[in-house]
Amino acid sequence: MASTMRMGDDAPVMRRNGIAPDFAPASRGLAAFRAQFDDSRSLSTLIESEIIPRLMVAHSTATPVVARVDGDQPIDGAEVEAFAPLVMQVEADALLLHIETILARGVAFDTVMVDLLAPTARLLGEMWEDDRCDFVDVTMGLWRLQEVVHEIAARYPPDRSHMAGGHRALFASMPGDQHNFGTVVIDELFRRDGWLTERISEAETPDLLNRIAGNWFDLVGLTISCDCHIATTPSIIAALRNVSRNPQVCIMVGGRLFSASPELAKEVGADGTAPDAKLALKRAIELVRERERETTG
Repeated sequence: MASTMRMGDDAPVMRRNGIAPDFAPASRGLAAFRAQFDDSRSLSTLIESEIIPRLMVAHSTATPVVARVDGDQPIDGAEVEAFAPLVMQVEADALLLHIETILARGVAFDTVMVDLLAPTARLLGEMWEDDRCDFVDVTMGLWRLQEVVHEIAARYPPDRSHMAGGHRALFASMPGDQHNFGTVVIDELFRRDGWLTERISEAETPDLLNRIAGNWFDLVGLTISCDCHIATTPSIIAALRNVSRNPQVCIMVGGRLFSASPELAKEVGADGTAPDAKLALKRAIELVRERERETTG
């Protein structure tokens, strides 16, 4: 089942930014690529509006399925610290070979996504914010990570016999958030579990309200990483509930703020939170089923 996020969904975003959908940074040089964005734009916007659409097109063709070894071997922090510099130094095909050796030793697909790729993206963001690496290095590293996610998802399809299926989810990161790779990971894990998913990067409030008012969603997941967004989050969540086509919609929040202080989820009016994508999937299923029992009971 393919994600509902496709090239056509991103084209309006690119047009609003004054960038043609067929813009290719490699053909114009990184300096020209960077010049398309002013200092007020986050790195994640560049990745979401420019790179992801081309990756989705590049990987829309059939990909051979690679034999899979399921397991639950862990990935530790040292492995993340070693992998993060690697994504800024080698090309995506070399990273894929590295990931395949990890999968072959018995590490589960979900574990690679949640415990290696997502922390690597966060570490790249921290390195950039701390001036430990430059814009070009981080941009190319995140570009390669996006490519790796879509490639391994195609090579390692989900076990359809154990999929939940049938539910719809909308994931969005709030304006100004610098680290949106988490929404890529959570969207992929939910999609692999049988959810029909949509994802919006740095959504403006009117865009969110229009999307949830015009479409049925069982779950809305909001990523909020910056302290400055907490003050407006309760009003946004209340507005989402007010206009939702599904009057029983479940709303979850995530991000480093909620990982550090889970009680904030209730304070902003959300139904729940989780520290990582795997636990978010489990909690989302619980919330939606509870809501369905309340409705039918």
